[in-house]
Amino acid sequence: MTNYKKLPIFTSYNLDARFYDEIFTEKKEVRKIYETLFNLFNEYKIDDFKLLNEKAKASFLNQGITFQVYGEKQTKEKVFPFDLFPRIISAKEWEHIESGALQRSVALNLFLKDLYHNQQIIKDGVVPIELIASSKNFLSQMKGIEPPGGIYNHISGTDLIKHSDGEYYVLEDNIRCPSGVSYVISNRAALKRTLYGAFNHYPIYTVDNYAENLLSIMNSVKPQGVDNPTCVVITPGVYNSAYYEHSYLAKAMGIQLVEGRDLFVENNFVYMKTIYGPKKIDVIYRRIDDDFLDPLEFNPDSVLGVKGLFSVYKKGNVCLVNAPGTGVADDKAIYTYMPKIIKYYLGEDPILNNVHTYHCSDPKELSFILDNIPNLVIKPVDESGGYGISIGNKLTKEEIEKVKDVIKADPRKYIAQPIMSLSTHATYIDEEEVFEPRHVDLRTFTLLGKDKAFVLKGGLTRVALKRGNLIVNSSQGGGSKDTWVLKK
Repeated sequence: MTNYKKLPIFTSYNLDARFYDEIFTEKKEVRKIYETLFNLFNEYKIDDFKLLNEKAKASFLNQGITFQVYGEKQTKEKVFPFDLFPRIISAKEWEHIESGALQRSVALNLFLKDLYHNQQIIKDGVVPIELIASSKNFLSQMKGIEPPGGIYNHISGTDLIKHSDGEYYVLEDNIRCPSGVSYVISNRAALKRTLYGAFNHYPIYTVDNYAENLLSIMNSVKPQGVDNPTCVVITPGVYNSAYYEHSYLAKAMGIQLVEGRDLFVENNFVYMKTIYGPKKIDVIYRRIDDDFLDPLEFNPDSVLGVKGLFSVYKKGNVCLVNAPGTGVADDKAIYTYMPKIIKYYLGEDPILNNVHTYHCSDPKELSFILDNIPNLVIKPVDESGGYGISIGNKLTKEEIEKVKDVIKADPRKYIAQPIMSLSTHATYIDEEEVFEPRHVDLRTFTLLGKDKAFVLKGGLTRVALKRGNLIVNSSQGGGSKDTWVLKK
C-alpha cells in the first residue's frame, strides 16, 4: 500500500486520530479504493497542480457558478470554492446510502399527507401535537389538500456525515427547497475539463441525468386531464443566493425560468406572459418560500409570488414542486422522531442512523442542555446555510452564557446534538500549496413522483475549508468536491 509521505503534495498531511480519514488508514496508508487516484495525482509536481487548481477556478468563474453570502452589513457574491481531489464512494456503501435516503423520502411524504389530512400519527401518540402546532412551517391552509399525484416532497436533500466509527449518520432532512444539485453537476464538468484522464480508471455513474429525471418527475405529477404539461421554474430573482442553480436547472430541463411578475391567474388557471400571448402553466418548480408564494393567501407584502396562485393549487389546476407546508417535516425538532415515523408508516427500521437529538422545548432535556453546552451543537430548528449554529467546544464562557439566554428566550426554536466527528478528506489548500485533511459531509438528492422515484448516484460533498471547522456550508466559508459513486 502507498504511504502518504511518499507523495510530494501530501508531505504535511497530518492525521488526527479523533476523526475517520476517508483517504488514509490509521497506519497512514492509502485506502485501497483511492490507490489508483493517488498514483495519478503523484505524477503532478506542486507547480503543475497549482496551475490545474487555477484552471478549475477559472472554469467556475467563466460559467458564473456563484453564490450569495448574506452578512450583517452587505451581501457578497462569490465563486463557489471547488476542490480537485474527488470523493469516492464504493458501490456497496452507496447502495446503503441510496436505500436509506429513499426510505426517508417515502416516509416523509406519507407523514406530510397524514399531517394535512387525518393526523393519525398524532392521534396514536407517536408525534406530539404541540410540536406540530408550534411549527411556523405548518400551514393550516394546506389541510385537506391533495396535491396532483399525491406527492408533497418531490425533491428531498438528505445531509449525512461519516462518524469516527466509519458509519453514516443523517444530520438533517431538507424538503422545502433543497439546493446544491447544480454544483454537483458543475463539479463533475469542471473536473473532467481539468483531470479528464482520471475518469478512465474508475467506473463512475453519471450525474448529468438529474435534469431529465427531475423533468420526468414534474411531468408525472401533472394536473388531472392534462396530457402534455407545461412546466416552469419560478425564482425570486437574480439576487437570490441560489439563482445560478435556478437558471441552470431551467436551462438543463429545457423549460422557462420565470419570476412572479411573468405569471398571472385567470379563470382558476395560471398563465405565463409570452410574446405570443398567454400560455397555461401546469407544473411549477418553485424556489420561492411559502410565505412569498401568493400575497392573497400568505404575506400580503410579497412581490415575489403570484396573486391567486394558491387558489389555483387548491383546485388542483396547477402542481407546486415541492408542495407548500413541507417545511413542517424538515423542522429539526421533527428529526428526532424520524425512526418512529419510518416504523409507523413503512413498518421498517431506519436504514440510516439518526444523531441523538435533544429538544430544548422539553423541560428535562433543556436542563441537560444548559448544563452541557460545551459538549453539544445548538441548532435553530428552521434555519439553513449553517446560520445560527453554536458549537459548544468552540465557545468562550461568555459566549456560552449568551447561548443559554438565547435558548431560554425561545426554547422551541432550538435543538441540541452531540458534537459529531465528521470524517476528513484530502483537500488542496491554496495558501499552503499542499493537501490537508478537512471535514466533509454529503447531501444526497432524491426525487419522488407519481409511481416513480430517482436518487442521484452522486451528491454534494461539502468541505469545511477552514482548519478545524465543522460547518461545511458555503455561506460559512465551505467549498465542495466531485463525488464519485462506483458502479462495481
